[in-house]
Amino acid sequence: MITQAKQNKQNISLENYRKLEEISEFKHEYHNGVIIPMTGGTIDHNTIIMNLIFCLKLALNQTNCRVQSSDLRVWIPEYKRGVYPDVMVISEDPVFNENRQDEIINPCLIFEVLSPSTSSYDRGDKFLYYRSIPYLKEYILIDQANYFIEHYTKTENNQWLLKDYQDINDMIKLTSININVKISDIYKNIFITKE
Repeated sequence: MITQAKQNKQNISLENYRKLEEISEFKHEYHNGVIIPMTGGTIDHNTIIMNLIFCLKLALNQTNCRVQSSDLRVWIPEYKRGVYPDVMVISEDPVFNENRQDEIINPCLIFEVLSPSTSSYDRGDKFLYYRSIPYLKEYILIDQANYFIEHYTKTENNQWLLKDYQDINDMIKLTSININVKISDIYKNIFITKE
């Protein structure tokens, strides 16, 4: 999801944010008192998300894993952030923050589709926030303008290892949910021209 540059710098309580979010037509992230409006993505951004959801749902059909879209908020307590990942997987029963049905704290795998306006944030501060989630095992960044995927995996020593993919014929092994996904399936109907 793409974050708008314009932000409401007014400090708002988490309780008021949640009330506003329940009735709002549009989603907003919560960043420690600051509300950040979300905008829609491009057709390629949306196609990649739909491809991911389809691949994951198909592969995880007979498991307890849940695939979630950007309609479900992740609460990051350490940084007081409420964010909407493009796609995430919960490997067990959802753990709801304060018993709220719209806010979970236990994704094991998060995907973000990069755009020019979000790539620095997704690689930088947002990844820092995500790394504080104890349940998170993998973080995957997908470039929508090139065949390029960054796959971060958490080790047993809480270190994050990076492997990148640039070949459309490669396959990503998602160890947290024990499946493989073809890069070509993620980029299905995405036409990238090499200059």
